[in-house]
Amino acid sequence: MKLTGNTVFIAGATSGIGLGLALSLHAAGNRVIVSGRREERLAQIVAENPGIESVLLDTTDPVAVRDVTAQLVRRYPDLDVLVAMAGIMLPEDLHTGDFLSTAEATVTTNLLGPIRLVAALTEHLATRPQATIMTVSSGLAFVPLPMTPTYCATKAAIHSFTQSLRVQLADTSIEVLELAPPAVRTALMGQEEAENAMPLDAYLDEVMDIIGSAEQPAEILVKAVEPLRYAEARGQHADVLRMLSSH
Repeated sequence: MKLTGNTVFIAGATSGIGLGLALSLHAAGNRVIVSGRREERLAQIVAENPGIESVLLDTTDPVAVRDVTAQLVRRYPDLDVLVAMAGIMLPEDLHTGDFLSTAEATVTTNLLGPIRLVAALTEHLATRPQATIMTVSSGLAFVPLPMTPTYCATKAAIHSFTQSLRVQLADTSIEVLELAPPAVRTALMGQEEAENAMPLDAYLDEVMDIIGSAEQPAEILVKAVEPLRYAEARGQHADVLRMLSSH
């Protein structure tokens, strides 16, 4: 992915890493379109950050994904980067069936949402000379946080889906990247002040350095996520899972 000169659509960019990445990419010289479900929040972001544009989109609605992405392609024919950022993370108690509604919402948002976006935009992106699809998994795709089982399962699924997507699109102009964050100080699971979470600005700085590097990897991994990403390979999976189980 080029660091600058792209037209970037970020689905799920009204807060946290999504918004931070949108602002960082905009500052680097990209045209950035953000989306989310809250119209007032989108209006605020546009007003506070001249040059950033927005579109209202709920990625849990398949009709909205189809219609809004079609409008995006018409309005921004040079669109060449999709970042499928939208996601939710909620605790679940698996002792009873009461967790099911949370699990279903998590699968719809975290897994079906990105897949729908990829389905809607891949053919357009393949017409561009150079394009990028960036999915967003998590360090918890590799070792789960047991209190959020469906979240972790959807992120593991996104990792797997991304690997297959990368192989299938190898004969196109589309580069497939996977952003796998560690715990970051955002509103997700109320981690704004969590000492064990990475400061958002530091995370974004490291991500932008990786994107701008000469040998950009397919998986965008900051140093803080490596203990999770490589736990299995290092023979530390059981130890890391035990540590996460204490949270």
